[in-house]
Amino acid sequence: MHPIVLVGVGGFIGAVLRYLMSGFVQNLTQSISFPYGTFAVNITGCFFMGAFSHLLESQAGLTAEMRLFLMVGLLGSFTTYSTFGHETLNLLQDHGVSLALINIGTHIMLGISAVLLGRFSIVFIWR
Repeated sequence: MHPIVLVGVGGFIGAVLRYLMSGFVQNLTQSISFPYGTFAVNITGCFFMGAFSHLLESQAGLTAEMRLFLMVGLLGSFTTYSTFGHETLNLLQDHGVSLALINIGTHIMLGISAVLLGRFSIVFIWR
């Protein structure tokens, strides 16, 4: 399949999943002051980025086409940090430095931890 089609189809699916998950989590929390939906999407996306990247590095049967579909298309549209940046700026303007720094710190710490957990999960599963 053509690379652009793979990225496009993956991007469509990732964008739809992002919309659904973000909205679901934000509605679940009933919060209007903190972007829990974006937070959940970014941490989940980081986990799968770690898992898929380990599969690609370990040569576990993921082809270059699968990489384009999963990493560039699906996860690329699912975990857009542009929304993170926009919402962090809004938090800074609307609620001050504290909430903005909490948003930044938790995204970074838990995001990196989720990538590591994703890698470890695949190592454990593929033993």
